[in-house]
Amino acid sequence: MEAKLPFEDVVIDHGITVLRVCRAVVGPVDADDAWSEAFLSAMRAYPNLPSDANVQAWLVTIAHRKAIDILRRSQRGAVPVENVPETVSTMGVPDIGDTHVWQQLRRLPDKQRQAIAYHHVAGLSYDDVAEILGGTAAAARRAASDGIRSLRNRLSTLATGELHEHHR
Repeated sequence: MEAKLPFEDVVIDHGITVLRVCRAVVGPVDADDAWSEAFLSAMRAYPNLPSDANVQAWLVTIAHRKAIDILRRSQRGAVPVENVPETVSTMGVPDIGDTHVWQQLRRLPDKQRQAIAYHHVAGLSYDDVAEILGGTAAAARRAASDGIRSLRNRLSTLATGELHEHHR
């Protein structure tokens, strides 16, 4: 029986991948919250995880659930705050300048966005993606393929529009 890594090593080995998945699912602003909630939950459950488990798939499953929770909370409405900042902070938000990709990714249907995140960002097999999302590997493959195609079309349309704007 193989001994499990200390949890700190699990965070080091898989933290970046889980953060990328969270960014793809909830966007760059809420990704840190999803990541933190996922790893807090994982830390509590890690002692009971079998030593032969696919740790990355397990972490992505937890991150998926936490991201969905964050999406649901954000759809419930605005949260009142005492003081509204003058400008939106970009501190700690990687790739904030690449807003076109995030905007277009956010517009994809949930299943497509999640399938892209779990397969193309986290590198999970379509069988693992299907297990997380529910459904078959073929459906997960189709969702990811449709999402990538839609993203490419939207981004190329944006690029073409910007090119035309620049030449006017």
